[in-house]
Amino acid sequence: MSKRVVVGLSGGVDSSVAAWMLLKQGYEVIGVFMRNWHDESVTINNECPWIDDSNDAMLVAEHLGIPFQVLDLSAVYRERIVEYMFREYEQGRTPNPDVLCNREIKFDVFMKAAMSLRADFVATGHYCRREEFISPDGATRYRLLAGADPNKDQSYFLCQLTQEQLSKALFPIGHLPKPEVRRIAREIGLPTADKKDSQGLCFIGKVKLPVFLQQQLEPKEGKILEVSASDPIFERDPIPVQPTHADLIELARPFDLARAVRTPAGQHQGAHFYTIGQRKGLGVGGRPEPLFIVGTSTERNEVIVGQGENHPALYRQVVFCAEEEVNWVRPDQKPSMGSSMPVLARIRYRQPLAEAVLYRFDEGIFLLFNEPQKGVAPGQFAAWYNGDEVLGSGAMA
Repeated sequence: MSKRVVVGLSGGVDSSVAAWMLLKQGYEVIGVFMRNWHDESVTINNECPWIDDSNDAMLVAEHLGIPFQVLDLSAVYRERIVEYMFREYEQGRTPNPDVLCNREIKFDVFMKAAMSLRADFVATGHYCRREEFISPDGATRYRLLAGADPNKDQSYFLCQLTQEQLSKALFPIGHLPKPEVRRIAREIGLPTADKKDSQGLCFIGKVKLPVFLQQQLEPKEGKILEVSASDPIFERDPIPVQPTHADLIELARPFDLARAVRTPAGQHQGAHFYTIGQRKGLGVGGRPEPLFIVGTSTERNEVIVGQGENHPALYRQVVFCAEEEVNWVRPDQKPSMGSSMPVLARIRYRQPLAEAVLYRFDEGIFLLFNEPQKGVAPGQFAAWYNGDEVLGSGAMA
């Protein structure tokens, strides 16, 4: 008897080809479209594509001859993702809705719904790979590996998954380059073969994040303040060859920009609309070099900027993830408390992996990068790897 797989059909080419590949491999396949958003008031008129996406998913299911249904997850999505996002932005943090969507919706609520259909697995069109193996202690474990196409690798977006979630997950196209996925789609006549990849938020489609936030969070005029790169607060001693716990705590602490000499540079409409490393949207010009946001304070409603992409406030060499924010995809790979391990790490999607040392303490994880990292924003996820395998991740403080 063939195993049953519920495929999250998004209406795009990737999940369409994923469903076809599973059929080809002999699985019993059911297509389900997740509707995650109902509130039309925050979308651009006639530009919320979920209806078109749902119809495209249905056409794919018809073409493949598989059962299809729409699953309305909008209520739990608002609670777990959207409200969380608003709370984070109000506190001056920068959450990643795509990472959260995978952890909380696709591989939790959606996976549980799939299991109620007596499914053995849930599949998506993510560009990543999963490997099952037996560890030396006899336990079955799962590796989450980068997608074979380096330009499309989406393993970062799945960095909050657990072994339990991976045990029921399939990623049928993770071993393929994107052009090959397109070629297959055209060859088998899928209606989504030439459909463009989706842009914007994972739940509102074409609406950009700033537009969405401005319709949900109140504008609040405040000052844009500029800090010089030569301010004395940016002077720090070199990092010790073997840093202590106290050294790491100090190095992970952002510069106290409230202590710097700050000159008025303009006005903004709310510190919660901005994120560290942002360059566009300030409306302030006339400087020798471009202005970047190097800090924000929602308490004081201040946006702090500096000139040039080499401004010292833009960079941090140590980042910290509190223990309650840390997820180990491979719990068996945790270093012992108080010890360290070399890793590769990234702090955002599509960023090249960088060499770092991970230190584990009671309060959480410190990542000491070989080279300072640009635009570290609280709330973003740092993910650490061994080669192309995701070992774990955490939201940065």
